[in-house]
Amino acid sequence: MSFEHKSVLLDETISNLNIKPDGIYVDGTLGGGGHAYEVCARLKDKGRFIGIDQDEAAIKAAGEKLKEFGNKVTIVRSNYNDIKQVLHTLEADKVDGILLDLGVSSYQLDTADRGFSYMADAPLDMRMDQRQELTAKDIVNHYSEMELYHIIKDYGEDRFAKNIAKHIVRARANKEVETTFELTDIIKAAIPMKQRITGGHPAKKTFQAIRIELNKELEVLKNSLDEMIDSLNDGGRICIITFHSLEDRIVKNSFRRNENPCTCPSDFPICVCGKQSKGKVITRKPIKPSEEEIEYNKRSKSSKLRVFEREFK
Repeated sequence: MSFEHKSVLLDETISNLNIKPDGIYVDGTLGGGGHAYEVCARLKDKGRFIGIDQDEAAIKAAGEKLKEFGNKVTIVRSNYNDIKQVLHTLEADKVDGILLDLGVSSYQLDTADRGFSYMADAPLDMRMDQRQELTAKDIVNHYSEMELYHIIKDYGEDRFAKNIAKHIVRARANKEVETTFELTDIIKAAIPMKQRITGGHPAKKTFQAIRIELNKELEVLKNSLDEMIDSLNDGGRICIITFHSLEDRIVKNSFRRNENPCTCPSDFPICVCGKQSKGKVITRKPIKPSEEEIEYNKRSKSSKLRVFEREFK
């Protein structure tokens, strides 16, 4: 199966990157190269593009898509959590723009044997980087009931988390849970019939929770944002597309803190903590997809774009 992914909020993201023809730009979640192609198309001879992804299929697909841009493009198989090291190795410690399109790609969802989707029967995998040993199957079969409860509650925000965790532990006592459909059936049995009929697919939140835990998605995002902002040149921008409230909250809070890092009590007449602003939030409210885009690409419905611009004082 070819790596296909409909780039979400494409025009809005490219516009907000404020691309300089001779600048250096990084896509930390390269995917199939949709956003990357539009960035590269706007770069002149001295312009440079660096793509980062941990998925081997994405690396291959993006390499093919971007090959017409020649030596302007460098692709690295890594996690954007290592962006500082990647940039240092490439002698590009400061860049003019960074893009992250978070979440699961259409390719990953539609490739059944990757185990991301509750809509196709496959081994429980969910690894974004297939070099990683731990899989979703390991989490489902070896986490304690309390650990399962907490990740489903915290990362899936599912009000039936306690009952789902209990049903998983009960089921695996008889036989290891090995496939996506086996897990889906267990989840369905843990949720009241009325909720199953009216509340969307019953497995959606649990699958999201397990995927986030397995790939440490929120931890990586939270730990990377400050370094990415520090890697920007004056006037450089970081554009981040999120797909659920947990990601969006982390990005929103980080951008606000980097704009106003002062920790002094509100009744202090002047700042004495000495913490300096790193820039400004461009998007006071997130940019959302148009009705036309949602109609064309259903998976864009929950997406939000937030933008921060670096400013040296």
